[in-house]
Amino acid sequence: MSISDPDLDPTGRFRAALPGATTPPAPIRAKRWRGWIVDLLLVVLIFGAVQWWRARPLASGAAPPLAGTTLSGQRFDLQALRGEPVLVHFWAAWCPVCKLEQSAIDSIARDHRVITVAMQSGSAETVGRYLAEHGLGFQVLNDEYGTLASQWGVPAVPTTLVLDRAGRVAYATLGLSTEPGLRVRLWAAGLDDGDSGRVGTAATAR
Repeated sequence: MSISDPDLDPTGRFRAALPGATTPPAPIRAKRWRGWIVDLLLVVLIFGAVQWWRARPLASGAAPPLAGTTLSGQRFDLQALRGEPVLVHFWAAWCPVCKLEQSAIDSIARDHRVITVAMQSGSAETVGRYLAEHGLGFQVLNDEYGTLASQWGVPAVPTTLVLDRAGRVAYATLGLSTEPGLRVRLWAAGLDDGDSGRVGTAATAR
């Protein structure tokens, strides 16, 4: 191939296959990448700030009392679970986002301490039918009038809290959470003796 070949530039390198198509110089590409990274970080920070603001009413420090009879007829008292991490999940049968994570909560309940609270979802019979229809086996306290949710400062569902071994709120999230994210929180809460009083929000891990 001669040096005068139209597909070669004066240095002997092939031209772009399409007319006018050129590869931006490396400094320009790096600048674009930095811009995208900065934009992504801003989105994460804004999202975290919004979640923190929404989570402000939630219980912090020592967990409020939580006791009653589950829909399966078992007596439940949160105080009896001191010494191991516990996941407390507030949900509602009418909440579409809750449905997206209910299988994850059910999976976690098979190998961790989990108690869920059905907030304003109807009578015990209504909630029981919902659980049966969806094949859910996690423990449920029925909060027909929202009393328990109010005591825990829950502003919306789904809301999930993880308690450490000392019965303190270690993490609190509003909205959809992933199963891996919740499992990591439970693992971390199991390492914490509760002395730090740290409270995380949804911005830490989803």
